[in-house]
Parts: sequence; C-alpha cells; structure tokens
Amino acid sequence: MAADGQAPGPEDDDDAGDWGPFGRPLFDDPSARALSRVGVVDVGSNSVRMVVFDGAARSPAYFYNEKIMCGLGKGLAETGHLNPEGKARALSALTRFALLAKGMGIAPLTVVATAAVREASDGQEFQAEVLRQTGLRLHVIDGAEEARLSAQGVLLGWPDAKGIVCDIGGNSMELARIGNGRVGKRVSTPLGPFRLQQIAGGAKARKAHVDAILEAAAKEIRPAGDRVYLVGGSWRVIARLDMERRAYPLTVLHEYRMTPQGLTDTLDWLATSDLAVLRGRTGTSAERMELVPLACEVLREIIRVLKPSEIDVSAYGIREGLLYEQMPQRLRARDPLIEAARVTEMIQSRLPGFGKKLFAFLEPLFKGVAADRLRLIKAACLLHDTTWRAHPDYRAEACFDNATRANLGGLDHPGRVFLGLALLHRYKNSRTGSRMEPLFRLLSDADIQEAEVLGKAMRFGAMFAVGDPAQAGELRWQPRKRLLTLTLTEEGVGLFGEVAQARLAALAQALKAQTKIGLAPE
Repeated sequence: MAADGQAPGPEDDDDAGDWGPFGRPLFDDPSARALSRVGVVDVGSNSVRMVVFDGAARSPAYFYNEKIMCGLGKGLAETGHLNPEGKARALSALTRFALLAKGMGIAPLTVVATAAVREASDGQEFQAEVLRQTGLRLHVIDGAEEARLSAQGVLLGWPDAKGIVCDIGGNSMELARIGNGRVGKRVSTPLGPFRLQQIAGGAKARKAHVDAILEAAAKEIRPAGDRVYLVGGSWRVIARLDMERRAYPLTVLHEYRMTPQGLTDTLDWLATSDLAVLRGRTGTSAERMELVPLACEVLREIIRVLKPSEIDVSAYGIREGLLYEQMPQRLRARDPLIEAARVTEMIQSRLPGFGKKLFAFLEPLFKGVAADRLRLIKAACLLHDTTWRAHPDYRAEACFDNATRANLGGLDHPGRVFLGLALLHRYKNSRTGSRMEPLFRLLSDADIQEAEVLGKAMRFGAMFAVGDPAQAGELRWQPRKRLLTLTLTEEGVGLFGEVAQARLAALAQALKAQTKIGLAPE
C-alpha cells in the first residue's frame, strides 16, 4: 500500500514485500529521474524568485534559490502601470536567471507572472520585452490559476492538508479550498498590501474595505471552522514574529501552527512594537517589513471572518506548485518524508539500503503503533547513518540538527523533534545537558521516552551486524511481561560481543525490561 493509504499501483507489485507499507522507491524510475533538475521563476508583485529543485524525491531539495525584491506592482492600483524601477530590476533579474539556467545546463525555465503583470496596462509590453531580451516566455496566469498552483504547493509539502489556503502577494490574495489531495473552489481578491496602500480614509476605511471583500469571498469558499494555511512572504514574517513573541524554540516556518487567539495576541503586540527593532532581531528585509502592518490588518479580519480552528504556515507555494504539476501521479502519492529520507540515505550513508533492513529488524518493538509514528520510525532508520562523516563527538548533535532544520515535507514540529531526539540517541545514550534541551518541550514525556527507545534500538541494531541484523538474530518484545528477547543465529552468536551486549542492555533499560537471550533452532 502507498504511504497515503491508496492501493498500490502496478509499479509497486514487484517490491511490495520488500518495502512493506512504504512502497517501492521512485528515484530510479525514468519518469522520476526526468525531474532531477527543474527550474521555475515566479514573477510576483513584490519579488522575483528563481528556484531550481534537485532530485526526484517527493520532498525536493532546493539546488538553487535566489530572490530579488523588485516591487514590480508598487503603485499599480494608482497608476495602472508597472513600477518603472521595478520593471528594470525585474528585467535585470530575469536576464541573470536565464544565464544561470544555461550555466546549470537545465531545461528552459518555467516562468509565471501573477497579479502585477496580468493587471498592468503595460503588462503585455513587459512580456514582450522579457522575451526579446532574455528568451524567457512569461506565462501570465489569472487569479484562479494562481490560487490552484499555490494550493498544489501546499499539497506537495503537506499531503494531508485540509482547509483553506490563503496566499498573499503584493497586489492580490488568493483563497483555495483543499482536501483529499485535491484543490477545490478558488477565489482571487485584491487584498495585497500594495493595493491597500491606495485605500483612502485610514485604518477604519481599510477595515471596511477588507471586510466587504472577505465576506464576499467567504460565500464562495464557505468556511466551516477549517484550518487556514498561510502562504506568502508577508505571512511568513508575521509567523516569525509570533515565534519571537512566544520565545518559540524552533524557528522552522514550515508547519508552524498558531491558534486564532495566540495569533491575535501577536497582532496586538505588533501594533505597539518597534518594527525596526524586530526587523533586526529576526533578520527581515526592510521591503518585507514595510508591508507587515497592512498584512496584519488583513490577517486580523481573516481570523474574524473565516473563524479558523488553527492557522498553519506553509513554506511551499506557487513555485512548489509548478513542480507538483510536473510530477508523475505515483510520485505525488508518496510520503514526502519517506522519499526524502530514502534519497538522503542513498547519497550520504555508508551502506545505502541498510535502513530498511534495520527497520525490519526493529519492527517487532513497535507492533501496534499508530501510522504517523511508524513513518517517523521508518524515516529514522533510513537517516540513522547519514551523518557518519561528522566528528564522532558531534554526530549526535549533527543528527538532531539535520532532522529539526532540514527541508522536509510532511513533518510537523513535534515530529521533527521526535525524529531528531531518536537520532541523537542513535549516537549517544544520554541527552542530559544537551544544547537542544529547549526543543524537547515540544514533546510529551511519553514521546521523549519513545524517541529514546527508538534511538537506543537503532544504536544496537546498526552495529549488531553490518550486512543484515536479521541474519544474526531476531527481536521479540512482550510489553506486558516487560521482556525483551533476542534469539541468535549461529552467526549471531559470534557477533554478540561485549559492545553489542552493552547496547542491548541500554535498550532494555530504556524499555524498563528484562532481557532473555536464546538460540535459534537449527
């Protein structure tokens, strides 16, 4: 069965038993390899960004990422034209991006332009100038298509997302309903900060303007206490500031989650704070911070009108949506965390392929665990040896940092810390005094205990036998009796030396169990 619960396709049949519920790896599939380098450019109202995605994994790596804050749509609502300075900066950026793509040897860039170019009276003229000077064909998309691509980007990084995607740009804000892996109703609104700068009458007039537009959009989207997924630079800045107010220990924005009341408290706090000071503390650009007050006004009304149950941040948006558009369906259906872990193991581990053998050996310890936890266990086994080149004294920290800060989709913040803590214990028995301790508060005591057990299980299994631990022995766990049994093969008797014995004892201690060592029948 595929990771998202779909029935396996024909391509899964050969190796279904080999990979169990996680399906066959796709990075060796020819159609997946065709995505090994994909370059996209998003020409927005505020920024122009080029991203080159590397690797066919369901959770892609960012091979190259460059952004220029051009302000292309600044003043558009007032003049009807693209900002002249913004046009010059955007054209310069696109010229550079075309040359970079040529130097990287990648296929022609996919370039999309959104609200500013589609609404400006000189938008077509700008398209022609870009084509003439750079050879890049600018695909101008309408608001509904912008909403769809942005929502697809959320689904790429968050396959089980269900609710309303809210993507804010400089001149527009798109809303899209998502669920069951699909994009539903979409609405485009003129609620970008550049637009709101042109509303006369101050904050009271802007509030009435925003309310009227959101109320109309709500009739189309039909909110019902959904989660709202925030996409866009202005939202990410506000989320980073929310972290600052809360002294939140993990500053990874993807899958950062906020309650309506908590976010409202942050909006109140920002209204009375010195944004210049906060800009310095969070490393936010001046161009981004300039739009934050207006974005705060919109977000406050989103909370009031849509009444979300939760507000979550997606670091993936329209650019990732363009990549998702090019993925074969069987790759879309895969678990992004597992696929990324597989590619990482293939590239960085000493023994690619050992992770699935380690998982099979340890699986008896985790019978009956929930599917969400099982996928973290699988990912940990795949990643357990990917920092082996680090200095031995720092491998535990390197593992933890990689898990908590890497670009991994389909992984919430507690999941990141659980994965990191398990990998820390893969290399180190004790976590006492770790500089990572502030992050442990994102886990319950039970989660911390389970991560320790997993880490110490990997610590034993990874060194018990180099080829395949199942050929050396078999584990059995009886939780009611608190009994951990290791049944050794003839080969395993020779491998079960002092270090292996000590590591099995550490695992038993973490389980609060007794051990029993037996011999497999001949």
